[in-house]
Amino acid sequence: MSTITRTRVLTPLEWVNNLSLFPFLAPGIRIEEFLEGETYVIRAELPGIDPAKDVTVTCVDGGLRLHVERAAGRKDSTHSEFHYGSFYRSVPLPAGAREDTITAEYADGILTIKLLVGEVEAEGKPIPITVAAAKKK
Repeated sequence: MSTITRTRVLTPLEWVNNLSLFPFLAPGIRIEEFLEGETYVIRAELPGIDPAKDVTVTCVDGGLRLHVERAAGRKDSTHSEFHYGSFYRSVPLPAGAREDTITAEYADGILTIKLLVGEVEAEGKPIPITVAAAKKK
């Protein structure tokens, strides 16, 4: 009897779900953002993450940066569709965002970040114009 060698071929749906095979196409952190009264809310989908050691939220240059690090669980797995590694996402904050009011809470696989948004000053700062003397020819 001969040995039959089987090669697993990915279906089109598996290609989409396994974009981590190509790191430049790998899905990032999925978010939703909305305004709830005067509170700007960002929700990030992060199931199976330990927020105390795997998640970092940083406010830099008028935006939020989310960094998630997920270490591989089982080393002896023959097939895994879990995503491992580092994931980053930057979210620009709206005009008038008060960075001193940012709070973050993790529950049921969802990271919720909230901050207050104040009024944006409509008036700009006037810039004086200096008139230079005309050069004579």
